[in-house]
Amino acid sequence: MDNESLNEKTMEDVHTKEIDLVNRDPKHINDDVVKVDFEDVIAEPAGTYSFDGVWKASFTTFTVTKYWCYRLLTALVGIPLAVIWGIFFAILSFIHIWAVVPCIKSYLIEIHCVSRVYSICVHTFCDPLFEAMGKCFSSIRIRTSKEV
Repeated sequence: MDNESLNEKTMEDVHTKEIDLVNRDPKHINDDVVKVDFEDVIAEPAGTYSFDGVWKASFTTFTVTKYWCYRLLTALVGIPLAVIWGIFFAILSFIHIWAVVPCIKSYLIEIHCVSRVYSICVHTFCDPLFEAMGKCFSSIRIRTSKEV
């Protein structure tokens, strides 16, 4: 398979790939955030139990209400938010590709020129100064003696 047909297949796969309807969080981005079950919210300590029927009805009510409210909210708000997030990330990608990366590349090119001028200045002015100071202080000898 040549390189061009491989690139075309890759571009086609991005837009037509199948989504997994069973595992809807394959990268586990919501593992620690939204796992809220009945036991995480409502608990009765030992000695203060309600009737078993009330406990079962509360569990069923909580679970079904959470399930259907989530489904209703995703049906009403999910698609508009998907459009908004799609636009947001498209704009973010556009700005990154067409503004941020070129600015960084331009900065790196310009700073390379400045670094050369800075290097020349340091070598011209500082090197002789430190070399002269080194020669002046090279004749200094320090001797330590311990008094008894």
